[in-house]
Amino acid sequence: MSIGTEYLRVIQERSATLKDQAERVFQQLDEEDFYWTFNDTSNSIAILIQHMAGNMMSRWTNFLRTDGEKPSRNREAEFIEARLPREELLSEWEQGWTVFFRALAELTEEDLLKSIRIRGQQHSALDAIERQMVHYAAHVGQIMFIGKQVKGDEWKSLSIPKGDSAAYLEKMLKEHQSTN
Repeated sequence: MSIGTEYLRVIQERSATLKDQAERVFQQLDEEDFYWTFNDTSNSIAILIQHMAGNMMSRWTNFLRTDGEKPSRNREAEFIEARLPREELLSEWEQGWTVFFRALAELTEEDLLKSIRIRGQQHSALDAIERQMVHYAAHVGQIMFIGKQVKGDEWKSLSIPKGDSAAYLEKMLKEHQSTN
């Protein structure tokens, strides 16, 4: 196994984890919760979904061959609340991730050092992947934070709940001792 092949495997796995985390938030939300904002300058989860989907469609369609900022993308429209039904929002979300995962799956180790462009600026494919991972992780973090604010006491933790760290560590150590 080469470092490039391992990198591509890891990035696909971490991306799937990000997607899953956001979707576990979505499962806890009522339709109206997708549109909650802290104030007039804040983004709702619906807007974050629209923005991430638009970004993914633009960046990952013909990733190695065309500029990542496609002329067909209307980034500003992604930040206008469209009040789409939940099913439409989640369909956009899925379309974006499908394009992203397909592009990642098509990449080879040799592709990682190829030059691509985003808004005319040159990047290695590896740098562009990392740039997008940081971007997506930040927005998934926002989605998680908003979900937690909206649900309050009804929030179901997506990781180790407060106060359960020691028990979780013990459980993990036992699981991994039995597999080693």
